[in-house]
Amino acid sequence: MTRDVEMFAPVQNDVRAGALHVGTARPPCWRWVAVCREEMKEMSANSVMLGPQPQQAQKHYGITSPISLAYPKDVDDISAQRLIEALKPFGVFEEEEELNHRLVVLGKLNNLVKEWIAEISELKNLPASVIVNVGGKIFTFGSYRLGVHTKGADIDALCVAPRHVERSDFFQSFFEKLKQQEGIKNLRAVEDAFVPVIKFELDNIEIDLVFARLALQTIPDNLDLRDDSRLKNLDIRCIRSLNGCRVTDEILHLVPNKENFRLTLRAIKLWAKRRGIYSNMLGFLGGVSWAMLVARTCQLYPNAVASTLVHKFFLVFSKWEWPNPVLLKQPEDSNLNLPVWDPRVNPSDRYHLMPIITPAYPQQNSTFNVSSSTRTIMIEEFKQGLAITDEILQSKTDWSKLFEPPSFFQKYKHYIVLTASASTEEHHLEWVGLVESKIRVLVGNLERNDYINLAHVNPQSFPGLKEHHNFV
Repeated sequence: MTRDVEMFAPVQNDVRAGALHVGTARPPCWRWVAVCREEMKEMSANSVMLGPQPQQAQKHYGITSPISLAYPKDVDDISAQRLIEALKPFGVFEEEEELNHRLVVLGKLNNLVKEWIAEISELKNLPASVIVNVGGKIFTFGSYRLGVHTKGADIDALCVAPRHVERSDFFQSFFEKLKQQEGIKNLRAVEDAFVPVIKFELDNIEIDLVFARLALQTIPDNLDLRDDSRLKNLDIRCIRSLNGCRVTDEILHLVPNKENFRLTLRAIKLWAKRRGIYSNMLGFLGGVSWAMLVARTCQLYPNAVASTLVHKFFLVFSKWEWPNPVLLKQPEDSNLNLPVWDPRVNPSDRYHLMPIITPAYPQQNSTFNVSSSTRTIMIEEFKQGLAITDEILQSKTDWSKLFEPPSFFQKYKHYIVLTASASTEEHHLEWVGLVESKIRVLVGNLERNDYINLAHVNPQSFPGLKEHHNFV
């Protein structure tokens, strides 16, 4: 098993505060050509200063040519090291012992899946010669697979089974098998989710496990899920389950330098969480969307180190002309007649405000939850990030300034406090999740009010007072 090392998203589920801001909007007014001209000047200057660079042919990444092929200078490497030191206090790097523990846990889960599939195959009277090689496999995806997971983070995983294993088997017999294992805690199934999932802790590692069965008699250990033909004759729930792995692997395949990508993504994810703009559910961006923006930056600056890439990230996306989509590759049609993001064909796609398109077929917009308010907030944060990283690269300040939290409760004049309470802790988890999923509806209603310019949701939640044995 390779050490594919995910995102931390602390569970915060009590009183949620939102801000109501009345003022004047400032829509972005920069043009993409401004970035190109500015960077072409920079590239010319770098080529003069740095002299001849290695002449080997460089693989082309992305749908356009790079903005700059400039190689890092000594000062860039020093800045990248300082960035690493600034990240360490936030727990974004796991120790070797913790990394190894995750590998052991995933190996244990993989063996459990193989054992279960063999048992199911025997119950369904498959020949012994088939059962011996029936296989089954656990794949990881999300930020763990991308290599940017943090201390205490969960693991997103996919159970892949052969065609004779039903989804009902997964949620019944495999669920029961998990119940009987030592080290399993907090086991629960969410069958009616958009992507059905079993959630549990195994040896103190949180795991979200989804399921897909392929149209194959056996599942070999060397199975490649990036092959579009694997999607043939699958139901939509299996396709959605496979999508996480396929998108993650495609992102890694489309960046020029994985280590620079990973360090840059760690920094951007931490920045987004610290600034309160990391939440797909609330209309900001989730982990895969931030990963795709960072990947696009890496494509545009393929030889840059992480300190430069963080700065270029803010430069590019503070000037991006939304709703022009962010694409890591040209969309491909695999002739499987699956719905894909295409505003030329789908009228609803034309109303997406900040489209970031997944690179694996069937291509989807990962940011359909973004609203006018959340886009405005994120663009302003991009601009502020650019100003701060300008100062950092000029040695006027250090990297810690980028990760300072916002003064949310001093920023606006009017606030709304939303309280969710329930009679038991178990009901509270479910109720808060439902309320949280509806906050975007509230934001949309507020945005339609002529007297409200901006509705800013704070993704951080706060524990309420427990009164009369209610969970608040």
